[in-house]
Amino acid sequence: MSLVLDPAAQDLLFREARTANTFTDEPVTDEQVQAIYDLVKFGPTAFNQSPLRVVLVRSAEGRERLVQHMAEGNRPKTAAAPLVAILAADNEFHEELPALLPHFPQAKDMFFSERPARESAAGLNAALQAAYFIIGVRAAGLAAGPMTGYDAAGVQKEFLDDDHTPLMIVNIGKPGEDAWFSRGPRLSYDEVVKTV
Repeated sequence: MSLVLDPAAQDLLFREARTANTFTDEPVTDEQVQAIYDLVKFGPTAFNQSPLRVVLVRSAEGRERLVQHMAEGNRPKTAAAPLVAILAADNEFHEELPALLPHFPQAKDMFFSERPARESAAGLNAALQAAYFIIGVRAAGLAAGPMTGYDAAGVQKEFLDDDHTPLMIVNIGKPGEDAWFSRGPRLSYDEVVKTV
């Protein structure tokens, strides 16, 4: 069976997609980010909890504050990217559940009254939304450079609060010169998929 999605879109979103390491200086507009969010917000999460929160780092001052928390190898590309997004999990997402899950508002207290349950659910579902976000960046014709090489406690203290856990930093923009490393190998279908 073939995929329904157009092959060019398959290439854009997956086959040709890479982590960008350099970017041009072409700006990423608020309109582009809004279009990305307006697409990816429809990706499913458990209980429609939608715990992803995004901090856009645009200012020189904000960039300087962020770069100091990045791993050494990630500093130059984060300093140079047109836009940087801090993707975080909102551990208090349950406060929005009555509006997001109107047919089952009691889920807020039934399943998420305890902080450990919220943190577990928020981490998993915000990571899922982060993947949607990266695909949305690609759908906008931009390149994404997602990174986990940073001081999470420092980023949390500098940009978030105790209720938000940073998941990754994503550099965003048009790919620059020598933006891509060689593509790494992938596991085969038989190595990943088992039928029982």
